[in-house]
Amino acid sequence: MSYYRQENRRSRLTAGQDGNALITLIAIQLVVFILLAFIKVIYYFSYNKGDLALDAYQNSILQWVTLPANLSTFITRPWTLVTHMFVHDNVWHIVANMLWLWAFGYILQDLAGNKKIIPVFLYSALAGALAYMISFNLIPVLRQYIDIPALGASAGVMGIAIATTAMAPGYRIFPFINGGIPLWVLTMIFVIIDLATIPYNNPGGHIAHLAGGATGFLFIVMMRKGYDWSLWMNNTYEWVNNLFNPDKPKKGKRIKTELFYKSSTKPYNKTSNITQQRVDDLLDKINQKGYNSLTDDEKELLKRASKEDI
Repeated sequence: MSYYRQENRRSRLTAGQDGNALITLIAIQLVVFILLAFIKVIYYFSYNKGDLALDAYQNSILQWVTLPANLSTFITRPWTLVTHMFVHDNVWHIVANMLWLWAFGYILQDLAGNKKIIPVFLYSALAGALAYMISFNLIPVLRQYIDIPALGASAGVMGIAIATTAMAPGYRIFPFINGGIPLWVLTMIFVIIDLATIPYNNPGGHIAHLAGGATGFLFIVMMRKGYDWSLWMNNTYEWVNNLFNPDKPKKGKRIKTELFYKSSTKPYNKTSNITQQRVDDLLDKINQKGYNSLTDDEKELLKRASKEDI
């Protein structure tokens, strides 16, 4: 049985269930988009001309959260390496990214579990960002676009798409179309489109997408070899989360020691069943070895038997 079919037996998380990493990731993307859109509207109504408003928004807000390709500018805004992957400045851009994130993320979550979604996304988006900056600084034809910043979750989404396909290339979607379309066919189409459109539109973005996809593929390859890149992220999250968990035992405390081994009372009292056969056996023992040969429990049992009608 293939790996992905074995993992497919795990229970699926519902959209509203607590701890659903896919829904959390999509929610963060949407909240950031709505917040920036609201700020953009405020800028728009604060100026007499729309062009001035958009320029002011770009210079005061957007450039501080998008990733600059120019290294001298990036050094002054290192946080943009993370923030850019949650920023969208176009409705169709975020709609497309979130649809594909949901489609591939849902499958990956079903195959690999809930704790792989965010690590794959972060690794892929970071790899895409590094490829974006490196290509703009090293490839001569791209230097003319070095002032164009990178933004959006596309590289992270591509990483999730490739990771999902690498894990289950035969996974079929749209089953009503001739039994379904294999996942690898759909993914291959998008990769070819990215490669073919590099010279025509947004070359840096397409390079970032391909780097993100390669990272998603490498994540699955390493996971199958026993190297789980998501482990340290999930452990760090659990550690931080437990810092604010009042139910977690404090460091150095052992619950068993406090509740049982250092307790002044017994956790329970042992009470033997009183039967006629048991009483007869004890009486025979007294006849043979004397009363003093009985244990404390046996003496207590005889004492109780004398008070009860057996």
